[in-house]
Amino acid sequence: MPVSDQGAIPGRYQVIPRTLIFITRPGQVLLVKGSPNKRLWAGKYNGIGGHVEAGEDVLTSARRELLEESGLSVEDLRLCGTVMIDTGDNPGIALFVFIGNYQGGNIIASSEGQLEWIPIEKLDQLPLVEDLTYLLPEVLRAREKGTVFSACYWYDGENRLQIKWG
Repeated sequence: MPVSDQGAIPGRYQVIPRTLIFITRPGQVLLVKGSPNKRLWAGKYNGIGGHVEAGEDVLTSARRELLEESGLSVEDLRLCGTVMIDTGDNPGIALFVFIGNYQGGNIIASSEGQLEWIPIEKLDQLPLVEDLTYLLPEVLRAREKGTVFSACYWYDGENRLQIKWG
């Protein structure tokens, strides 16, 4: 099929692809506490991740982001979920969520923030980015069951996050 038949026409809904990565070891998950000077999620905990670059598949993007932001290379990194984020405008966000097991190695400093191993039972005591309270249990369940989840996020009229699980 030629590129002209791909349906990428002005006005059609489009998305920006991003990856989000969670690395676990027994009882813990690696999160980044956003730098105080970050424009978004300063002082809040999030997974590791970023944008998919042109010509890059989502797994390659996840591996690159993980290496750039943590210094880690994880062989068993796998897709565990997808989230379509309706921003109320065009484009939206297509978030590809990955999980992997820590296999050793030194964690490097990142300009994104401080990387920390967080005990899973203490996640509810931390300032997490808005969706992580709901997303992390799905990620951990997908890891345990070997499944892939899907979700759609949007914001209501009062700019509150809404989530529909697929």
